Amino acid sequence: MKINQRIIDIDEPMYIIAELSANHGQDLDVALEMIEAAAACGADAVKLQTYTPDTITLDVADGPFLIEEGSLWAGRSLHDLYQDAYTPWDWFPTLADAASKAGVDIFSSPFDLTAVAFLEGQDVPAFKIASFELVDHALIRAVANTGKPMIMSTGMATLSEIAEAVQVARAAGCSDLALLRCNSGYPTPLTEMDLRTIPSMISTFDCPIGLSDHTDGIEAAIVGRTLGACILEKHFVLDRSSGALDAEFSLEPDEFAAMVTGIRRTEEMLGAVRYGPTAREKHSHVHRRSLFVAEDVRKGETFTDANVRSVRPGQGLAPKFLPIVLGSTATRDLKKGTPVSWEALSGEPLTS
Repeated sequence: MKINQRIIDIDEPMYIIAELSANHGQDLDVALEMIEAAAACGADAVKLQTYTPDTITLDVADGPFLIEEGSLWAGRSLHDLYQDAYTPWDWFPTLADAASKAGVDIFSSPFDLTAVAFLEGQDVPAFKIASFELVDHALIRAVANTGKPMIMSTGMATLSEIAEAVQVARAAGCSDLALLRCNSGYPTPLTEMDLRTIPSMISTFDCPIGLSDHTDGIEAAIVGRTLGACILEKHFVLDRSSGALDAEFSLEPDEFAAMVTGIRRTEEMLGAVRYGPTAREKHSHVHRRSLFVAEDVRKGETFTDANVRSVRPGQGLAPKFLPIVLGSTATRDLKKGTPVSWEALSGEPLTS
């Protein structure tokens, strides 16, 4: 999968997305500052959300449209919340220009068909389907019809719901598809992350797998990378004390930068499947154990466990040959500290 010219794959550097969400507080200057800060922290992309209160919900303030207890936004109606949270659509060209200058990709999550059409008109390099919209097959088809890469979050979704969404996307022509392991709790307790799902998704679905992380720290993102996640989406805020709507589960710039550093260092450590010494290990190789003469030995004298020992360094025969050496006789005088070689043994020289 590619976004612009960036290859998205398990063997490539993780593609790190800073989710701006509602944390700009509907202040364009703040949004622009967030883009610059995210780029400086090492993000590869910034992501927006494209909706209006009327395209995502109904203007009803009771019943199921009232946010229940236990949520960060309990007591508010959905329409009221989204009125405060949405990103004005006319900002997009300005934000896209800022992202281009900062050297990061910019794309968005559409929440209805009008948003898909708008974003396609802005020539975004990719689309994101939010977890809550994974069951909206018409929306998935519309995005797939654009021919652009699509990332789908899977929070709350059963395996069959994910499989259905993938099938819909593929059938509608999506060739560049990625899925994100996600828990849609805000914030998500660490005990509910279930990151072992990432390798399961890798083996189940023929596409890149990533992580949408709503925890309040950086550990899940780093562990997710070790488990094979090649995309990360993490909410970003300039100042958590600002009162921004998603601030509680968002990272400030210094935290985001620390997360990126942790991921990049993790990637260096993951490396590749390899056996045998590295270039650095070759300097240590000489200090392996090997067989040395531990006491002076005269020509014709028998080697015993008193005059031959397995010690460091590694210039003699390997310790595994000790049973062969013991009982053999010396072909010449040998001083203490001489590495044992085949030529020092009586009989036919052996090879390793």
